[in-house]
Amino acid sequence: MFNNIPKAKVGIVAVSRDCFPESLSVNRRKALVEAYKEKYDADDIYECPICIVESEIQMVEALEDIKKAGCNALCVYLGNFGPEISETLLAKHFDGPKMFIAAAEESQADLMDGRGDAYCGMLNASYNLKLRNVGAYIPEYPVGTAEECADMVHEFLPIVRAVYGLANLKIISFGPRPMNFLACNAPIKQLYNLGVEIEENSELDLFEAFNKHANDPRIPEVAADMAKELGAGNKKPEVLNKLAQYELTLLDWVEAHKGYRKYVAIAGKCWPAFQTQFGFVPCYVNSRLAGRGIPVSCEVDIYGVLSEFIGTCVSEDAVTLLDVNNTVPADMYKESIEGKFPYSHKDTFMGFHCGNTCSSKLAFFEMKYQKIMARNLPIEVTNGTLEGDIMPGPVTIFRLQSTADNILRAYVAEGEVLDVRTKSFGAIGVFAIPEMGRFYRHVLIEKNYPHHTAVAFGHFGKALFEVFKYIGVSQDEIGFNQPKGMLYKSENPFA
Repeated sequence: MFNNIPKAKVGIVAVSRDCFPESLSVNRRKALVEAYKEKYDADDIYECPICIVESEIQMVEALEDIKKAGCNALCVYLGNFGPEISETLLAKHFDGPKMFIAAAEESQADLMDGRGDAYCGMLNASYNLKLRNVGAYIPEYPVGTAEECADMVHEFLPIVRAVYGLANLKIISFGPRPMNFLACNAPIKQLYNLGVEIEENSELDLFEAFNKHANDPRIPEVAADMAKELGAGNKKPEVLNKLAQYELTLLDWVEAHKGYRKYVAIAGKCWPAFQTQFGFVPCYVNSRLAGRGIPVSCEVDIYGVLSEFIGTCVSEDAVTLLDVNNTVPADMYKESIEGKFPYSHKDTFMGFHCGNTCSSKLAFFEMKYQKIMARNLPIEVTNGTLEGDIMPGPVTIFRLQSTADNILRAYVAEGEVLDVRTKSFGAIGVFAIPEMGRFYRHVLIEKNYPHHTAVAFGHFGKALFEVFKYIGVSQDEIGFNQPKGMLYKSENPFA
């Protein structure tokens, strides 16, 4: 479990309307909690003993109770019709992610005194939430049995981690983006709107801190840990001490600068002057921090690392940041993909970056020099990349971005990394996303996304889509890889 992302704890508060039996809500709440504990970790939830029955005073009591229990998320559970004022006031005054779900009727044998009408009550709850400008997560079908509602609460957890994490995140950046990287612009306003703090520093500040770590007594221990991780892939042992010095510099900076924030992400500088001044490239260190749940983006990509942090919270796993980089050559497609995988040539591409992907996500790896940078610089100052093919398996590509005029946009698409050798350099994989060609044209290009995409290792599209909705991205601004027959607004129907 990473210590740089939150642990979700959901307070379950049952609500009841006074013209319905309170016992319906109490018993259904108990059944929900029992069902959850049978399937999932009991520490994820807290059962609030206070049942709101048309009472603002009970609402306050319930609010205080779940806060005292350490809950960072709220589930309002309509065991019957529910008191629309008190239940939405509870959501309004709870400072954290919240969801609303409702109980289905149990049996045709008990539709007199045992009928709760929560199906109807959910409509009034949603209406009142809108009146009060209160955002809440409501599942696709929010009415269910105890077991179904337990599953809904469990599906809420990754959303909780991401939303709560953003509200307690500081992004630390070093330097402006490199020249010719206008695409990595980062309008600050939307970060503040999301509750994210940002600390922007100069590369000189970082360089000064790095030099002050020159004789840090911890360097040999960190370098030894790097050598152990690299194993036979340790092809550049001469650079490990400098990399260890840099890793300690970043970690110490985080501790000294995180302030009142609980979680941190780093947008780092990596070129063009970084190599000549520091004497290495930072890719491998970035990969190691990502492996600990502290994402570090390349090229001072602030919204890239913001996306990585969201993915880390949702997946509870390391993520990476890659270029949507190059096409798969036709001969490679014919030899290794056609007839073996259910993808067209345009469904495929190569995702690449210099060497920032965590070793646990690579099928094989070696510490090497950065080939592109070495075309203009001495090889010895470009050492420090972790190169290898990305592990085959399911992936989700996604990004949250503010446009230059402060509109929040996002995209998400599920696919896989194919078990196909890339025959290239860097941390790289052959990706396959259904209908990628159309998605590339009508979302990535048309909506002006930069070349960096965050990559989570697994299918997390459902949770990420809900996170983007929850934090205020308009549904018209959330792109996804639409299937055949579902045209993008700008797509030529005669194409």
